Amino acid sequence: MSIADSDVPSSKLFDLIKDGLDNMSEKEKKENMKKVNGIFEMRVKSGKKEGVWTIDLKKEGKVYQGPAKPKADVTISLADDTFQNLADNKINGQKAFMSGKLKVKGNIMLATKLDTVLKGAQAKL
Repeated sequence: MSIADSDVPSSKLFDLIKDGLDNMSEKEKKENMKKVNGIFEMRVKSGKKEGVWTIDLKKEGKVYQGPAKPKADVTISLADDTFQNLADNKINGQKAFMSGKLKVKGNIMLATKLDTVLKGAQAKL
């Protein structure tokens, strides 16, 4: 089942990340969770619409639409095109952050692992 939002074009990436996690063996998933050990709440804005998704790589190893439960370790807010550019390797997280295109609340060091999460999902495609 898709967790994408048609009003937020880049949200199809959450389907890819979800599929990537769902298709991992339990061992792979546990290794990824150990490596990342965090819950990301992603707020992606497209026009006036903001979608919220959670990437849980701490408790359950899953991706879902909606705010983090339990509380996110880091909340990342960015525009739809910035999220797509991150996934396409056209910009890195640090550059996006420094230029104000990506805002972080919470554990900023954990935010640096977002690139790892996106690359891990792409490797599964």
